[in-house]
Amino acid sequence: MTMKAETSTAAAAAGTRPPAVLQILPRLVTGGVERGTVEVATALVASGWKSVVASEGGPMVREIERAGARHVELPLASKNPFTMRRNVARLAQLIRRERVDILHARSRAPAWSGLAAARRTGCHFVTTFHNAYGDDNWIKRRYNAVMAQGERVIAISRFVAERAMTVYGVSAERLRIIERGVDFGRFDPERVSAERVIRLAREWQLPDGVQVVMLPGRLTRWKGQLVLVDAVARLERRDLRCLLVGTGEGRYRHQLIETIARRGLGGLFRIIEDCRDMAAAYMLADVVVSASTRPEGFGRIIAEALAMGRPVVATDHGGAREILRGGETGWLVPPGDPDALARAIAGALALSPAERMNLAQHAIAHMRAHFTTQAMTDRTLAVYAEILFPGAAEADPSGPVAA
Repeated sequence: MTMKAETSTAAAAAGTRPPAVLQILPRLVTGGVERGTVEVATALVASGWKSVVASEGGPMVREIERAGARHVELPLASKNPFTMRRNVARLAQLIRRERVDILHARSRAPAWSGLAAARRTGCHFVTTFHNAYGDDNWIKRRYNAVMAQGERVIAISRFVAERAMTVYGVSAERLRIIERGVDFGRFDPERVSAERVIRLAREWQLPDGVQVVMLPGRLTRWKGQLVLVDAVARLERRDLRCLLVGTGEGRYRHQLIETIARRGLGGLFRIIEDCRDMAAAYMLADVVVSASTRPEGFGRIIAEALAMGRPVVATDHGGAREILRGGETGWLVPPGDPDALARAIAGALALSPAERMNLAQHAIAHMRAHFTTQAMTDRTLAVYAEILFPGAAEADPSGPVAA
């Protein structure tokens, strides 16, 4: 560590100034990485720390600034080697100007620039594995490996932690498992008024009396929208509405629309490009589906839907296994299997009111006990304190991870 960084950290430890954390990510548009960044930034400010976020920007910048944190716009989404190299100097300048103690990298392209900037300035470096990342060849493994370089490496599920250890060699001493949390101030069925649900139903032109199947997620092939189309075709029911809630352009979106039309399901499906009230949207759903064909690191949609007491059908791999209790709070089905998905959806739609209420109570209780935003932010700040104030912070319940 450089003399300047040693002095900076010593000042923070001595209490002469609040410790400062800089989180870096590509953009602040939408998604689990972005939401987690906002939540940690908010928790830092609430705890009296200095909170800075750097990204290319986006609509969620407003939430960062509303929380009292600072956002700095930098071209961190770029994978251009020349831009990434220039980002090293930009980040180093930002670290020095803001007297940053910890740089927390949440994505690979920014992490490469961040690692070099942290080494240049002597700043502490922390990373979060938000997914297991593909490792088909050595080039991908090399690109992903930067996420294993943190003094502490946070994994958002045990599934991700196992991959970080076995594929990227992260030691158990450096690894911390901190699952994503659900904001129960937002995702609480008791707080969603009937007016909000009715307004959304009218906006989406949902007829009275139809059951609603919802698949939230970006319109990208691996999210499994085409598997759901195939499953709904097998149900041979016309009294459904299937909502694909997510943005996406290009070839896959057109293929999805063409497949729906070719299967004669045009009247059943609707693509919802923009939903700003997901809590009310979940309340419209009789069943929420996560049909991802490759493992997700956690499964934010699954967690939010369960917190809202919705029946959930998810594919049986990745982080979904750690959130959803098959047979108790929902259904787990093999990935890419439209027959199994159709059977599970049919089972969810056939629940009696009493069965639906029982499932909702179990799901909500499970989520409140294990997956809250407060727990996630508390444990993240505990990791920061563990680095800055060794021996002073309470033991982190997330780690170290047993090998």
